Parts: sequence; C-alpha cells; structure tokens
Amino acid sequence: MTEPVIRPAEEADAAALGALGRQTFIDTFVDGFGIPYPTDDLAAFLDASFRPAAIRTKLQEPGAAWWVAERDGELLAFANTGPNTLPHPDARPSHAELRRLYVSKNAQGLGLGTRLLTLTLDWMEAHSDGPLWIGVWSGNLKAQKLYAAYGFEKAGEYQYPVGRWLDHEFILRRG
Repeated sequence: MTEPVIRPAEEADAAALGALGRQTFIDTFVDGFGIPYPTDDLAAFLDASFRPAAIRTKLQEPGAAWWVAERDGELLAFANTGPNTLPHPDARPSHAELRRLYVSKNAQGLGLGTRLLTLTLDWMEAHSDGPLWIGVWSGNLKAQKLYAAYGFEKAGEYQYPVGRWLDHEFILRRG
C-alpha cells in the first residue's frame, strides 16, 4: 500500500468528495456522537452539502481552496477553506475560515488530519487580512483540543442548521 498523497482538489473529485463528506458526517455525528437528527433534516442537509453538483459549485467559489488526501485513487480525507461566513461581530468575509476538515473512519490515525490542518492554516494565513476562524460542534472535544493546540480560542457560539435541526457550535478564532 502506498503512502497517501495530499493535493489540491479538482472538479473530477466532486463525486468522491461528496461521498466521503456524506459518510464522514454520518460516521462522526450520527454514529459517533449519536446526535438524533430527524431523518428528513439529515437527508436534506446531506443532499444540500454533499451532492456532486453542490461540491462542484463549492470547488469554484472565489477565494476558496480545497485539498484531498488520496491513496491509490481513493480519497481518504479533505479540507476546505474560504472567505469567513461565521456569525461573529468581528468576523469579515476577507478573513479565512476553515470550513471542513474530514478524515474517513478507515484513515483515522494516519496523521492526515494534522497534515491537512497545517497545510490549510498556512494557506489561510497567506490569504486573510485578519484572524482565522473555525466553527466546531460544541460536543467535539477532540477537535476543540486540536484547534487549541494551534492557537485557536473560543470567541463565540452560534446555531448551525442541519435541516431544521440546530447544532450548538462554538466559533474559534486565532489572531
């Protein structure tokens, strides 16, 4: 088995990115954390977020960047950043936001999350005129600990919609 390679995402990755995002969200938040999303809300969120057409549109967003970790043609993880969208009074669209950092269940422990995070933060620093931002689910203590190790501090809270369901999220800021 070859070593995973991290590279910029391409439009041809849209279907695989969508499948990976959908499965990782279910593995993490539904199966892992046991969040009881209503079926209709979860289905609407997954479709809006991870269908290939939605991913293709997001890949072309001005100011956004995507990377994938791939091994032997299989996507194992991805990260996405872009103009800040978090609802904080100090946040501006010209600031960078880490929007997603997803590592598949079968790739946990390979160091891909840390490698993608480091790459993404370097890119964000070079493409932001202010602090860096991350939204993270309030119950994801492992992610919060990781982001704190990279200098992020809690700056606020908000409700993240998964269909009509609202997840309680923390807004983290660095800089």
